[in-house]
Amino acid sequence: MAEAGFLEQLKSCMVWSWTYLWTVWFFFMLFLVYILRVPLKINDNLSTVSMFLNTLTPKFYVALTGTSSLISGLILIFEWWYFRKYGTSFIEQVSVSHLRPLLGGVDNSTPSNSNTSNGDADSSRQSVSECKVWRNPLNLFRGAEYNRYTWVTGREPLTYYDMNLSAQDHQTFFTCDTDHMRPSDAKNNRVLPSFQVCPAAESPLSPVMQKAWRERNPQARISAAHEALELNECATAFILLAEEEATTIVEAEKLFKQALKAGEGCYRRSQQLQHHGAQYEAQHRRDTNVLVYIKRRLAMCARKLGRTREAVKMMRDLMKEFPLLSMFNIHENLLEALLELQAYADVQAVLAKYDDISLPKSATICYTAALLKARAVSDKFSPEAASRRGLSTAEMNAVEAIHRAVEFNPHVPKYLLEMKSLILPPEHILKRGDSEAIAYAFFHLQHWKRVEGALNLLHSFRMIPYPLEKGHLFYPYPICTETADRELLPSFHEVSVYPKKELPFFILFTAGLCSFTAMLALLTHQFPELMGVFAKAFLSTLFAPLNFVMEKVESILPSSLWHQLTRI
Repeated sequence: MAEAGFLEQLKSCMVWSWTYLWTVWFFFMLFLVYILRVPLKINDNLSTVSMFLNTLTPKFYVALTGTSSLISGLILIFEWWYFRKYGTSFIEQVSVSHLRPLLGGVDNSTPSNSNTSNGDADSSRQSVSECKVWRNPLNLFRGAEYNRYTWVTGREPLTYYDMNLSAQDHQTFFTCDTDHMRPSDAKNNRVLPSFQVCPAAESPLSPVMQKAWRERNPQARISAAHEALELNECATAFILLAEEEATTIVEAEKLFKQALKAGEGCYRRSQQLQHHGAQYEAQHRRDTNVLVYIKRRLAMCARKLGRTREAVKMMRDLMKEFPLLSMFNIHENLLEALLELQAYADVQAVLAKYDDISLPKSATICYTAALLKARAVSDKFSPEAASRRGLSTAEMNAVEAIHRAVEFNPHVPKYLLEMKSLILPPEHILKRGDSEAIAYAFFHLQHWKRVEGALNLLHSFRMIPYPLEKGHLFYPYPICTETADRELLPSFHEVSVYPKKELPFFILFTAGLCSFTAMLALLTHQFPELMGVFAKAFLSTLFAPLNFVMEKVESILPSSLWHQLTRI
């Protein structure tokens, strides 16, 4: 053990010396070469080389520069081919893989447990539609939030495509095939025959509301909702007014409470009749959707009004009462509220239930898991210290969690690190797209800021080149996200595209070297005398500082000491 400790200390000393004292070694070697210039006959050799260069014709320089241009061009072609195929520079990869460990560096990007990762990757590649649009679980209120933004800025935060998707969602959630069998119709004032009367006559949706959800004009929808309320206590009419007419969250909450009272009565009646036939079952399913929607929005109102613990209780009760209704993604609302309470143990418990291979992932799940693991090490994490001593187990877990999150949605770090301005999130998001990144960062940026050092850890991870090329933990990144995001996001927002690969330094370097040497070859061939004068002037200027230093050294050292050193 003592011998092993001594060897480790010796190795660390050598690493430290090569890391910080290489300049001393360099100047020491120059000093030795200068002292031994007489025994090594350096001056004579330089004179011989100078005479040889003076006898060379311009054709030699043309051939030299042309050959250099050809070689650098071949290196450029090979580098470009390797970059296009593997996503990284060959020279950079060799230097990182072989040279950096010799100098004491550690490759943080090497994933551990590769067999496990590959097995997870096979099971997590899901056969789903690449550009399926999802309802935003944390979507804002149109009247109290989106419209207020329009009043202040004069800009429309929602696109027509986004609002059209919301209208389709409302018709899907709040209507059923038996709604046309209502006993009263406010538009036609007619009564259906008794055999057509729906037993759940006091359903939460009247034909007026059925038409209201299809209206494009907001004022027409609001007028239809008021008209429906004149007929009966219509739950979905209260929902529409709370979403679009209420100008504050307090007003919206009052309307949702009225909707809850009407919706619970309809739900209880349809629950008793659901086994009497297919139409009753459809009505009960519709009434269930209405009730869940109302309770979820009431919980969101409580969260926005600062009653976070109340909101958490409402969300937990809702998930316990309707465990199979995953379409609303209520667990994402719960995660955000628990993070606000800094109840990280409860957050971990929710993640353990929903961060499963068989379930569809989201930026909220992936980045929240990364935040929890980063929280354990972020306050003491230092990239410089980690590069010297290597990553600990906890740091490796944090880096892998961030790697997983960035691979799922690479647009999020730009917003969390405030490298790009946020806008109001849309009502629908595209998973792994810019719209999802905006929706996540809009609500979770404050939670990342609250954890000390978490953003620094995320920023240091961004320095790892091309994280998406390190291996697919998820199904391959879709190529159609840009088109879908442009439909969902307003025109004044610059859509973030899949991170484009930046050309490695060595490709740019070889391209510049190839162009420069080719230009020198052409100029030397066309103007040999002028280029010769230019080369001599350049070399004399280049060696002028060295000659000046050597003259100073000779003047400082005593002649006797200098004579003895040269005779060694």
